[in-house]
Order: sequence, then C-alpha cells, then structure tokens
Amino acid sequence: MRQAVIDLEESKIREVANAGIGRPDVLAFWFGESDEATPDFIRQAAIASLQAGDTFYTHNLGLPQLREAIAGYTRGLHGTLGAERIAVTSGGVNALMLAVQALVDAGDEVVAVTPVWPNLTAQALIMGANLKRVSLQPEAGAWKLDLPALLAAITPATRLLIVNAPNNPTGWTLTRAEQQAILAHCRGTGTWILADEVYERLYYEPSANGCAPSFLDVAAPDDRLVVAHSFSKSFLMTGWRLGWLVMPASMTHHMGKLIEFNTSCASVFTQKAALEAVRRTGEVTPRVVAHLKSCRDMLVPLLQALPGVQLRPAPGGMYAFFKLDGYDDSLALAKRLVAEAGIGLAPGNAFAPEAQGWLRWCFASKDPARLGQGVERLAGWLARQ
Repeated sequence: MRQAVIDLEESKIREVANAGIGRPDVLAFWFGESDEATPDFIRQAAIASLQAGDTFYTHNLGLPQLREAIAGYTRGLHGTLGAERIAVTSGGVNALMLAVQALVDAGDEVVAVTPVWPNLTAQALIMGANLKRVSLQPEAGAWKLDLPALLAAITPATRLLIVNAPNNPTGWTLTRAEQQAILAHCRGTGTWILADEVYERLYYEPSANGCAPSFLDVAAPDDRLVVAHSFSKSFLMTGWRLGWLVMPASMTHHMGKLIEFNTSCASVFTQKAALEAVRRTGEVTPRVVAHLKSCRDMLVPLLQALPGVQLRPAPGGMYAFFKLDGYDDSLALAKRLVAEAGIGLAPGNAFAPEAQGWLRWCFASKDPARLGQGVERLAGWLARQ
C-alpha cells in the first residue's frame, strides 16, 4: 500500500455519523445533502432509459446530447461555451479527482484555500503533492479571504490552486474582484486553477444570472482553468453520482482517456435522467434555492439566539457554520451532541485544523420544523452543561 494512502486521515464527518446512523432518535444534519428525494420526472427518465435497455457502455466523455445540454445550460449562466469543453463524470468527486490526476505529479506544489471539504485536499495528497493551506479568517462569525496572503502563497513553483466557492463548510463566496485578481496572478505564475463551483446556484445574494460569481465569467477559453460541477446539490441528485468538468478544449480529448482508465463512462440511464434535469431545470433549481434560503433564514437567527454562538448567515451553500464558545474540540463535541442531545452535526476540524471548535449544520431539510427541533435539542443540552 502506498504510504500516501496509509497516511490519509479518515473522514471525521463519517466518524460522527457512524456513531449515530441507525438511531431513530437522532436528527441528522451531518451530510451535505437534502433529505428531499429527486423530483419524480427525473426518476422517471431513468426508469424509461432502463426499460429501453440502456445498460451498455457509452462515450468516455458522456452522451453527446447531455454534453450539448450542459453547454447550453452553462452558456445561459456564463456566456459562450461549447460542448467541446465538457466532460461528464461519475459524480462531482470523480470530476475533482480526474482534474487532479490530469494536472498534478508527485512532488508538485498545490495551494488550497481552507477550511474546505476534506476530499479536495486529500486528492492532492493521494497524488503525492506538497500541499500548502491558505486559511480563510473568521471575523465575527463570518469567514473572509486574506487575498494578499493567498497571492503571496502562489508562486511560479505552484502547479495548482484549489478553491471552492461558494465554500463548504463556511459559505464564503469569492467576489468578482477577487476572482479577477486570482486569475491575473495565476496567469503570471503559470498556475492552474481548479474551481469547485458545485454550489454556484445555491446563492442567496442578488445576481443578474441567478448564481454566485464564477471563474467562467472572467476567464478566457484557453486559460489554465478547470471548473468542477455536480448534479447533486441544485438538482437534488446526490445519490446518482453524476457531475461534469469544464476545461480548455485542448484538454478534453486527454480527459476522455483518463476517464477510460478510471470509470470508462458514466452510466447511460443516469445521464438520461440528468438530461431531463437540465432540460427542466426551471422546475427544480429555483424552487430548491428559494426553499434553502428560507431554511437558512429560519435556522440562523435561532442559533444566534443561543448563548456563546458565533455565526453569520452565509451568502451561499447549504450550511450554517458556527462556533460554540468554550468548546475547542469539534470532534469530541459533535460526538457528545449525538450521544447526549440526539443531534448529528459535522465537526469543523474535518475541514481544516483552523476550524477546530466549529460545527457544520446542513440546513437542507424538506421539513424546516426539523431545524427548529434540532435547535431546541441543542438549547436543552447547553442548559444542562
């Protein structure tokens, strides 16, 4: 076994969840997914595909009609873009791993903005990269980017910058000016950017195109930029394991080769379901975003009213990321909350050492009353301490 794999840390989110999965008395908010099932018309498209016998291999890069549909969807948000820049992948995680495999050699320097979903840093370590973390900074419950510190960390020796915005877990989102500054700097250093923008539609601030600022809005088609997306969040398709990459057209053929040696292709029936999801996105995503905003706006004030809570409403994502004063071990705290309060939250130190003492609460709940029940349990637990 490679030492890089042996040295990987197990997911602390899973460690907490494993302590509570199967317990009907636990309100689970630990995973980053809605508890609402995929819309029926998307499921029916998959069923129809299976009944039609779509159980065979397909093109490495995805069904041509799905790639065209994704390109059209992306054009509607970010301007000119063709299907020759799209690769369909077996999940957003797979999209990110493929991008790292394509760009990073052992010994390469990779810079990551943290706290961040642990897969993003683990993937670079799996490839044998030298990882440098540049931390967001908490200010009165909100997390901010120290842009000069990030730019100083990116040098001509930096092969890849990994940035996730809107961010999991903090909800922090890049501004257009920050994106422009980062892109210009990376052009100068020759650094690739891997932008995880899977939460771009889960954005609650006013915007002309109904999504968060994207690097695709400011980059040229041949810039050293790869953007990862997923059907999981804004299409309610977490379990379907389908995502996509946007990349320079010169890279796409080679990405197809890499997909062949990883998964060969995404399953046809899931792609047919995704095609229906893209075609009818107006029936899914706006409703999902409106509901998530109402969940955020309900949960955040309730948490802010509790003693010792540091929290600001995030502009994007699906999480309330908060700190409880006096509790410095996130993992121990999260396990206690499962055992003693019946609440399942993700520990902050799963996302970075600097998030020790913080907790992530996924507010993507079909029934917002569950959020209120969770806060009542947390308030009761705090009162007993």
